Amino acid sequence: MRGWLALIARNSTVSHQVAAYHELSGISRFYAMWNVVDFDESAAMRYETLRSQKIRVGSMDLKMASIALVHDALLLTANKRDFTQVPGLRFENWLE
Repeated sequence: MRGWLALIARNSTVSHQVAAYHELSGISRFYAMWNVVDFDESAAMRYETLRSQKIRVGSMDLKMASIALVHDALLLTANKRDFTQVPGLRFENWLE
């Protein structure tokens, strides 16, 4: 979404923005089909626990892992290298 918003901001003419708005709208419809879980208090507590274990994963990735862990959810990612470091995390790469 950030990429399409950036493209809209870069295009000074409204006619050039139409395609980017169309793509942005399509992404919104795509995400609306999925059940999105929040980074809630339980996930925040799990995040702090994982951080204290000195797992060498970026903050945003560790937050996503925390959400998946507390909701017993399958995380979809192509970032196998980092997520293998998170104990108990179930993830798959649907791009392979």
